Amino acid sequence: MTAMIPDAAREAIEAAAFRRLTALLRHRTDVQNVDLMGVGGFCRNCLSDWLAEAATERGVSLTKDDARELVYGMTYADYKARHQTPATDAQLAAMAASVAKNRAEPA
Repeated sequence: MTAMIPDAAREAIEAAAFRRLTALLRHRTDVQNVDLMGVGGFCRNCLSDWLAEAATERGVSLTKDDARELVYGMTYADYKARHQTPATDAQLAAMAASVAKNRAEPA
């Protein structure tokens, strides 16, 4: 049975969990986006896109670049220069297979 949590408390709890997730992703620069995509079908860029979309739905202006800076803790260009490595064929294949599972993504 799901606990009944007031909407404001639920949103605060979700926001805290999201901040913890982004802090972990900022710390784990050894985990490439292609690896996240290969296992979970989403990555840091997806989180950024979801932030920008949620902002737009609420009438808040947030560009994808600004959303990426919120997720990465720096500009995307800086992150790529510091931490991103070329994807291997195996990583790309795993990503394609994982992303295919998202086609029936829940709302």
